[in-house]
Amino acid sequence: MIYLHKILPALLSPYLLFFVCIIVGLIKRKYVIIWSALIILLVLSMPVVSSFFYAQFEKRGTRKTPAAIQPADAIVVLSGMTQSVLTTNGIISEWNDPDRFFGGMELIKANKAPVIIFTKAKIPWIVGPPEFELLQKTAMEMGLPSSRILITGEVENTEDEAREVSKLLQDKRRRIILVTSASHMSRALINFRNKGLDVQAYPVDFKLGEGIMTPMDFIPNPGSLSTIQKCVRELMGAIYYRMKIFVKL
Repeated sequence: MIYLHKILPALLSPYLLFFVCIIVGLIKRKYVIIWSALIILLVLSMPVVSSFFYAQFEKRGTRKTPAAIQPADAIVVLSGMTQSVLTTNGIISEWNDPDRFFGGMELIKANKAPVIIFTKAKIPWIVGPPEFELLQKTAMEMGLPSSRILITGEVENTEDEAREVSKLLQDKRRRIILVTSASHMSRALINFRNKGLDVQAYPVDFKLGEGIMTPMDFIPNPGSLSTIQKCVRELMGAIYYRMKIFVKL
């Protein structure tokens, strides 16, 4: 199933759509299709355009501090912060983007919940130590006792994370503070609230920083197309999970 989740957004990739338009334009000899696709590709490649779309998912200005959060029963930190790296002594787990972890830690240090929950991600194509081991180890090194750290069962995606957290809190109060990347929060909230959890959002890992517009924002680059692809993935994920809820109703 996880392969399907990764492949479907790729079908709406700007690169793939551009390629299809090129093929259709050549077959039908409609060069207007090719030129139109090229213009659209260049526009989507502009940082000012990709940032506009990405901002709709990040909801700029929603970064909170622990003082703005009400106490809950658990802090839930979603996975996706490390990568496996080959060293001279074998494969280790290394930080890739640790904002989720540190967001959860600042909440637990502020006593916003008695426990912090890390999810036990198991992705088929990733080798090396599982992510939760690094999270658990680092949290304990920062002074958090093991009794305040909980680990879910194995998960592959956000829906799995919501299910396993719900199981973990089955016999307990179900108010949680959910920590994940700002662009991922909308999709995550759908899944966790669908499991009957009372959720406060604590978005972190904002990619759009504060700044002023410059001429560089209008120069196309591949990174902006990658940002557009992320928007497509998040949009498709949100639509997919909302449809699942609708079908159940």
